[in-house]
Amino acid sequence: MRISAFSFFRRGALLILFLIAGGLARSAAAQDYLLTNDDSFSNGVSYYTIGGSGALTFAMEVPGPGLGIGGGYFGMNRLVVVDSGNTQCIFASEAMTNDVAWYVPGAGVVGGSATGSQNDDGSANGIGLAANAQYVYASFSTSSTIATFQVQPGCVLTFLSDIAVGGLNGGTIDGMALHGNMLITSFADGSIESFSVGAGTPVPNGDLQISTASPSGQSYPNGIDITQDGHFAIFGDTSSFDLVEVSDISSGKLTATIPYRLHGAGISSSDIMLSPDETILYIINTQGAVVTAAFFNKNTGQITPGCTSARLRDYVQGWSYLGGLVLQQTTGNGGGVYVAEFGAPSGVAAVNLTVNGAKCALKEASGSPVADEYSQGLLSIGRFPPRSF
Repeated sequence: MRISAFSFFRRGALLILFLIAGGLARSAAAQDYLLTNDDSFSNGVSYYTIGGSGALTFAMEVPGPGLGIGGGYFGMNRLVVVDSGNTQCIFASEAMTNDVAWYVPGAGVVGGSATGSQNDDGSANGIGLAANAQYVYASFSTSSTIATFQVQPGCVLTFLSDIAVGGLNGGTIDGMALHGNMLITSFADGSIESFSVGAGTPVPNGDLQISTASPSGQSYPNGIDITQDGHFAIFGDTSSFDLVEVSDISSGKLTATIPYRLHGAGISSSDIMLSPDETILYIINTQGAVVTAAFFNKNTGQITPGCTSARLRDYVQGWSYLGGLVLQQTTGNGGGVYVAEFGAPSGVAAVNLTVNGAKCALKEASGSPVADEYSQGLLSIGRFPPRSF
């Protein structure tokens, strides 16, 4: 599903790169940060420190050189973090203008900029990102293209090429996830596809297909996560109920998905994330104002019902939809999640998880949500350091 606060803007696409440097880099080992892609007319990335108790405290906002659109597809990750060796980069997309820039937040200056193809356009529903230490892949929703950027020393990006992609029923690119040499995408028509990126730029694996749950017309895969060993791909469906699908990708290609209906109180499951130990699948019910946790078996790919939170605070009065998520902790079951709240202004909610055997509970933390005053349409957030896979 697509949402928008600024649907009358339809030009260009921007990918912004933020480099953790200066004081932020020196304190990274001792201090965790939550980051927001503010995706607005005065766009930038906001930083929040994560306290020992999980409390968020606003630290600063680094202005962007371009503009966002304040909306788009739920499953697109507009902000990704790379933490590999001495390379610590934060990448954020903006869909109103069409260049690539990198920043040094400690100095507060622009480090440089780059552009992709003139065909790359994400102004309708945003630009999704997936990244590793060598490459950044940007999915442009309007042109339905995937652009490849090479990461140079200092997080400088060099545009290499782009390819046109699309679903079997004409759907444009939606979610995207990267694991090793495999890039997996979803399309806004129920299609899913994987690509080999062993040589850098994506090459189709010949497995474009409609997901098992999509022919009904009530669901289509949106957000994507991949297990640490690359055995399973998990799709969170945009739907009229709580639904996820799992594909065995151990062969190097997508196989027919197995749907799991969780029968919870949530509506739509567009954004998902596995816990660091892969025992919990966190599901953001983007249109249901709740968060769901399901139990996941990393050996079989099976998903079983877990628990669902109560409706998060300030729904309707303060925000309209839930967006992307990050983990509160980078070990164990994650301890819960932080969730983007799409509003004007937007906010970030903290939802805590407790597990007791085969039972669990999700509860919004006291003091939640924390306002993001710089965003009028927050959908994507990130975390430093990120999950290890």
